[in-house]
Amino acid sequence: MATSRIEVFEQMLTSDPANTMVLFGLAKEYEKAGDEARLIATLERYLAAADDEGNAFGMLARAYERTKQGDKARDAFQRGREAAMSHGHPGMAEEYRAVLESEYAAS
Repeated sequence: MATSRIEVFEQMLTSDPANTMVLFGLAKEYEKAGDEARLIATLERYLAAADDEGNAFGMLARAYERTKQGDKARDAFQRGREAAMSHGHPGMAEEYRAVLESEYAAS
């Protein structure tokens, strides 16, 4: 099932490569499938093109954590915190601040 949804999103991107909503949908499917490399690459592509409000940064940070890339995870949480604050999402910004403080304070 996940493979067919991935294929659908990939086909949609072929016809509209700049569609950030499709990129985000594809990232969610890679997350469900546990394909960390494609998840990270897709989220990086999405974040380079979209004005994300913070959620994708958290997804990216957790993917970096799962692949033992702590420095990149910390950076993604920080970028997500800034995005959440600038888009008026104080709860998400606080969540990311708490993660940074508890999990990345010493690094």
